[in-house]
Amino acid sequence: MLERTGGATMGEWLKAAKQWARSVKRDVVALWIAARDDRTPVMAKIVAGAVAAYALSPVDLIPDFVPVLGYLDDLVIVPLGILVAIRLIPAPLMSEFRDMAMQRAGRPVSRSGLVAIVIIWLLAAFLCIWLAWDLFRR
Repeated sequence: MLERTGGATMGEWLKAAKQWARSVKRDVVALWIAARDDRTPVMAKIVAGAVAAYALSPVDLIPDFVPVLGYLDDLVIVPLGILVAIRLIPAPLMSEFRDMAMQRAGRPVSRSGLVAIVIIWLLAAFLCIWLAWDLFRR
């Protein structure tokens, strides 16, 4: 027997969570398409491109192994970025991009997102080394 949680069974909750995850993945791919489409407004292209690059990047800004914060970007930052980008794109265009995203079989990989995250990590590492060197020199 399934345990009831807040009026819905655990199975219903899991089904809803899976549906939400599929829609997030579809929207990220749709934003990736929107960022490259000439009909997308410039500001929407910038936001959509940034959100898609980050979401599709194989490297996270906050690694998942960091307790609590590691999943914060996946659960809060990415969905909020998707919402902002979707609001900037005209609804008929977004609908078309979603249809195109559903037709795509493979998941695109954002090399620019990877480069941006690696640069941020390298800058953070350089800053930490520089600060540590400064502390030890005193």
